[in-house]
This record gives sequence, structure tokens and C-alpha cells, in this order.
Amino acid sequence: MLAWNRARWVGAVCAAFLAVALVGCQGSPDAGSGRPSPGVSRSPSGYGAVFLAVDECSSRGRDTFTEVPCRSERAVARVTARYDGTVAAGPMCPAHTDFVLHISENRPAPDANGAGKTPQGYACMRNLEPPHPGDPGGGGGPRTIVGDCLYAAGRGQVRETACDGSGTEKPRYRVAAAAVDRAKCPALTALYVTLGGSEPVGCAVRV
Repeated sequence: MLAWNRARWVGAVCAAFLAVALVGCQGSPDAGSGRPSPGVSRSPSGYGAVFLAVDECSSRGRDTFTEVPCRSERAVARVTARYDGTVAAGPMCPAHTDFVLHISENRPAPDANGAGKTPQGYACMRNLEPPHPGDPGGGGGPRTIVGDCLYAAGRGQVRETACDGSGTEKPRYRVAAAAVDRAKCPALTALYVTLGGSEPVGCAVRV
């Protein structure tokens, strides 16, 4: 089976200031995996007490993100799911996630009574306006889903690219269906990719 990979940008967060890591998750979650974990607090949309809680928004700098009210003209993306821990150990982001923010743990000073504490976690983000690289065929996002296009990246690997040909690489395959195993893929399947979830096999056809 060919595997796929995605480049990573690394960053860190301190208090209300966040440096971001945009990562590609290996595989795809179930549709229901976007539910926040029990350890994650929720707060109303806007600049709240919990750093980047579900439904809150962020601005985007050159290589940094900060939390801002969703009505702010600086707001560019909304948190659709928020989890404690690391991506490798926790639930994957829901479908159509455009990018993932990794949040480093922040511990207040000993005399701060725990105020401002931020646990290690990650936020699944959706742009407020197009483009949406996490949509089917969008050429990006942290997971591969049905409708995405791929190209051969060498050494038995494939990577995602935009289906409309606007990316740096032309699409060679399109994920036409998801299945529980290879035997359930359509007859025209030319490539199998790992999606994860309840239907972990992606059945890709040539384009």
C-alpha cells in the first residue's frame, strides 16, 4: 500500500499568544470524531477565558496566531474541535478541517493561583472564508478524504494536490470511495490509500 505524508510547520504558544504548527494527520477519522474531549472546556464565541476553545476564532500573522473575537476584522479561522494532549495520542480532526494548531502547555507562576494555565492540546481550525484546503479536492488539510486528488511523490508515497490542477503537481489519482477493506473497492481502483476511521481504505482511480 502506498503511504502519504504531509510537511509540518512547528510552533509554540504562550498565554494568549500562539505560534502555530500546521500538520498533516496520518489517516482520517470517523465523521463523529470532531466531538470535543471531556477534558476540554467550552466557552462562548469570541475572546474567552479558555484559550482557543470550540467556536472561538484566531487571527493569522506571518507565522503566528492569536485569539480574537469572532466579530473582529482580524478573525480568519474558527475552532471546530479542541482536544487535550497530542495529535498522535488523541482523536483526529473532523472532516473539512483546514489546518491544525498545536498548543504548548503554559504554566503560570507559582503565586498566580493557576490563573492563565493552558494545557497541551490542539485545535482543529476552519477558515472563515475560502479557500478551504480541507474540502474534498482542495489540495490540503490535515487528512485525506473521499474526493481528494493525489500524485506520486516517489518511494512508494503519494501526496495530496488540488483536483483543479492549481497546485504545483498535477493530480494523477482521485479518491473515489472509502471501504472497510480492499476487496470492497470498485473494480477501477488503481491505488489504495490509508484513510483511517470505520472505512480505513481509500479507493483511488486514475484521472
